[in-house]
Amino acid sequence: MTSALEERLEQIIPRVTDGAFLQSKGIGNEIACYIFDYSANEELEVRAHLAWMKTRLRTHHSHLCVLDLDLFEVVLAYLKERGLLSKVVAMQARKNDAAVLKALKGPLAADKITDFIAKAHKPSEYDLVLLSGIGRAWPMLRAHSLLNCLHTIMQQIPLVMFYPGTFDGTTLKIFGRITAISATPGAKPYYRAFRLVARETTP
Repeated sequence: MTSALEERLEQIIPRVTDGAFLQSKGIGNEIACYIFDYSANEELEVRAHLAWMKTRLRTHHSHLCVLDLDLFEVVLAYLKERGLLSKVVAMQARKNDAAVLKALKGPLAADKITDFIAKAHKPSEYDLVLLSGIGRAWPMLRAHSLLNCLHTIMQQIPLVMFYPGTFDGTTLKIFGRITAISATPGAKPYYRAFRLVARETTP
């Protein structure tokens, strides 16, 4: 783990347990959505820190009710609930990834996943929501599409997304390579989100 990443990771718990952060103070009428971006090759280090961080929150900040969501696991649970998981697995073996992605485009629409999260996990009842597994769920589900829907169920509960890519304050680029495309042709996509911890260099 690089010292730069380690320093950024160490800032997360003090940040997300701060009273002003949890009460969404200082952001005006903006949505309390935060992104911790990191290089894709740092995925294992970030996962390990997340596991440690969740334990730390339980043992040292037990007064906080924290919802931990892995987007990939959410997708699997959703497909299983709809009776589609075994069909998707069979299709992948019989055809190819492209056919599976085409078939999942409708079922895995961001608004449907948002509705599932609202029903299955009730995020607005928590103090803090942590969202990871973004890279594993891609390209079945894209983070930028989900962000545009999640704010409808979060109210003012802070959401922290751990993103394997880059976020410059307005634009998401998964794995640091593929830029999210705006729904409006020619327009630069904009997300109502903040960087959780500053990143000195953007690869």
